[in-house]
Amino acid sequence: MYRIEHDSMGEVKVPEDKYWGAQTQRSKDNFKIGAGIETMPEEIIHAFGILKKAAAIANNKLIPNRMTDEKLGVISAVCNEIIEGKLSEHFPLVVWQTGSGTQSNMNVNEVVANRGNEIAGKKLLHPNDDVNMSQSSNDTFPTAMSISAVIGIEDRVIPSVETLIETFKMLEKENEGIVKSGRTHLQDATPIAFSQEISGWRSSLEKDIKMLSAASDSLKELALGGTAVGTGLNAPEGFDIEVARAVSEITNKDFKTAENKFHALTSRDELVFAHGALKALAADLMKIANDVRWLASGPRLGLGEIFIPENEPGSSIMPGKVNPTQCEALTMVAVQVMGNDAAIGIAASQGNFELNVFMPVAIYNFIQSVRLISEAVISFNNNCASGITANKEKMHSNLHNSLMLVTALNPYIGYENAAKTAKKAYKENISLKEACVSLGFLSEEEFDRVFKPEEMI
Repeated sequence: MYRIEHDSMGEVKVPEDKYWGAQTQRSKDNFKIGAGIETMPEEIIHAFGILKKAAAIANNKLIPNRMTDEKLGVISAVCNEIIEGKLSEHFPLVVWQTGSGTQSNMNVNEVVANRGNEIAGKKLLHPNDDVNMSQSSNDTFPTAMSISAVIGIEDRVIPSVETLIETFKMLEKENEGIVKSGRTHLQDATPIAFSQEISGWRSSLEKDIKMLSAASDSLKELALGGTAVGTGLNAPEGFDIEVARAVSEITNKDFKTAENKFHALTSRDELVFAHGALKALAADLMKIANDVRWLASGPRLGLGEIFIPENEPGSSIMPGKVNPTQCEALTMVAVQVMGNDAAIGIAASQGNFELNVFMPVAIYNFIQSVRLISEAVISFNNNCASGITANKEKMHSNLHNSLMLVTALNPYIGYENAAKTAKKAYKENISLKEACVSLGFLSEEEFDRVFKPEEMI
């Protein structure tokens, strides 16, 4: 069953049970690329709900004769439904559409108008004249990008990372006093406390949060109010300030209007900067996950210095095998985020004159990174990190079998003699003590007095 909708190009048949209109239908028909899979992220649609409501509030304050209280009330009601995810089925458009996101902007305008008219019981709203009042796709889409990116970083990514940080703090306390062999270049190195090793993981994540917070702040300047090319044509004076204030009130976040709208419409540098912080986090997560799976390798022929939770069988042919699957999932997510960073950087470089027309692909990749990192970190925390325990016996054995403990002898017998001691112990498969004493560098008593591995940290 269809109804007839029309736009400036003529009439279009639209499914009777959908709130979208003619322009949405044209896009749906013309861009069958990734349909049903790579649709515009719901985070962008929710951000549009926020900004359309904010725009109506600003217009009602500045031009109440056009944006009446009645219109504001209906638009706000529909936008609330959009923000709550109640109208998700009415936003079918794919990412691979016009590079300005115009068709998604019109999708929102049409849904708000048609649903609003249904609520009002009359023809109250026009998608362009009312819902899109004082706006252009060219300033609404980058605004939706900023809103969704800030919410993603502050409400999803940072809280998930903070959870993992707390787990590492707990592990540091639990493992105080345990000394193990350090490793550099994948080779034996001088001793380190296991709690010190964990503190390195924690500190990396804490620094990532600082970078993410700084990046989020840079995204809080909104393009809204620039309209088509940055001049603010057809928007009332002060609209940009009022709409940013309204967005802030709705989201409870400190948004403000962009000082230079010409920059805000054509440059995506803040998004590149913010995703760079996500990439830095991904790099640290890659390192941490790899450390964990190396330390847990074995169970008999690897390092085997820690135990991790055994969550599922690891092989369809080898009975009893268990793999570090959470580490593998996290590292794959890290790879995807690094790939997304390349796509976002290239997309951001394609601003021409007064507009960037690679915006949908940029925010699609950004939101995917936000989703994947936040969910992967929670999964890794709950199913792996929180269950890490030290294999104290293996750590002690590896520590006392390490030839790099010879470094403690440097101040007493010199670097070259210490090197001779290590090489002799390795070639003859004897202890450092036996090698040092047989070479005549120290007596047994002298060796025992200066050689204390647990004190080398």
